[in-house]
Amino acid sequence: MECVFGLVGNGFAIVAADTSAVHSILVHKNNEDKIMALDSHKLIAASGEPGDRVQFTEYVQKNVSLYQFRNGIPLTTAAAANFTRGELATALRKNPYSVNILMAGYDKEAGASLYYIDYIATLHKVDKGAFGYGSYFSLSTMDRHYRSDMSVEEAIELVDKCILEIRSRLVIAPPNFVIKIVDKDGAREHAWRQSVQDVTTAAV
Repeated sequence: MECVFGLVGNGFAIVAADTSAVHSILVHKNNEDKIMALDSHKLIAASGEPGDRVQFTEYVQKNVSLYQFRNGIPLTTAAAANFTRGELATALRKNPYSVNILMAGYDKEAGASLYYIDYIATLHKVDKGAFGYGSYFSLSTMDRHYRSDMSVEEAIELVDKCILEIRSRLVIAPPNFVIKIVDKDGAREHAWRQSVQDVTTAAV
């Protein structure tokens, strides 16, 4: 029931993800951030088995940092996406990770970009992408309203439309979403869209 989606606008990329930590019929928490900053200008949004998602995204993050530490220059978004795809492909025939990834980044030469990487190590550069059951609604909404020259405000409005469709149409829709953006000024959290707050249970 996870929902992860993203798009590229005019000089920026946006990714959004639900924040539900779920197992079977239980919701453990509603503030799980599934979008990690790889470095100052890259974001990785992941869905899949919680253990694989956390372990693999942290593994990619540390290796991207290690490359920059060793060589003095950061990986480009394309290079980081290809590294991630290579690690998934290597693991596929040994101990595969059940994780799907959207990687967004901004490079001085190439500008903003978004890469789609699924659990069987398929890599593709896209303008818009999505994973999870929410993709049935977010992809169709983006197909209808997306433009490559969108401003940040227009893109956020489109993301909100996608979230509204998911909440309206999906039978077990996640209540909360986090939205992050990356552009020439770096990767940062833009907003949370919350309809349910986490409540601390009183000790008995």
